[in-house]
Amino acid sequence: MRGVKKLVVALAGLCSACAFVDAPASDAIPVCGNLPAEARDTIGLVEHGGPYPYPDNDDARFGNYEGVLPDEELGYYREYTVDTPGLSHRGARRIVTGGEGDPEVWYYTDDHYESFCEVTDV
Repeated sequence: MRGVKKLVVALAGLCSACAFVDAPASDAIPVCGNLPAEARDTIGLVEHGGPYPYPDNDDARFGNYEGVLPDEELGYYREYTVDTPGLSHRGARRIVTGGEGDPEVWYYTDDHYESFCEVTDV
């Protein structure tokens, strides 16, 4: 019985080590699944340079103060409102782009910057 216990402990340690080596970084941003149609509409507006429904807020610098997105120089990220049907205000949904000039990366959040997913099919 003692030998079986040692084997179980050894295998558990081996499995933990394997999982650690193969696991993605904890700060990795997942790829988005299905985006809401309104997010696709916002992406289209960004690709065409507007006009934006909230011109005082859209195409504004996004500071990444929450630190959820990868660290970049201030000014690298820009944010855009994603309409939420039924709301009379901007809501929590945003597209955030990153890059110098044309966007190089695209992110979506539906919880006002608490979490993001990467939009890879733009």
